[in-house]
Amino acid sequence: MSAKKILIVEDEAVVSLDINRRLEKMGYEVLGQVASGEETLEMVQDNPPDLVLMDINLQGEIDGIETATRLYKEYNIPVIYLTAYAGESTLERAKESQPYGYILKPFKERELRATIEIAISRHEKESLNN
Repeated sequence: MSAKKILIVEDEAVVSLDINRRLEKMGYEVLGQVASGEETLEMVQDNPPDLVLMDINLQGEIDGIETATRLYKEYNIPVIYLTAYAGESTLERAKESQPYGYILKPFKERELRATIEIAISRHEKESLNN
């Protein structure tokens, strides 16, 4: 079975590189690292990933929650939030986007891997049933 393709959406370059390194070490294929919702939506048109790891605060006009909502509705791409934001209003908005996970930074590698595996498995099963 080929490696699952993951897109990293993170506006801090150092954090993005760290996530990339960890994902590759886990055996995933990283499709790219983008810093804005606009770049994300453009990129997935030509090369859709199996999963997107999404920060909430991004560069550009649209935030991670709006981007995640559009990814799921328009492309059926599952999203896991990987963010430092856990305020009540942020969580409420995030829940509306139907995420497949919400991990707070700083995160543990085991937690990231388990959340990714569960999200991909759940999405594959849901796609078969639709």
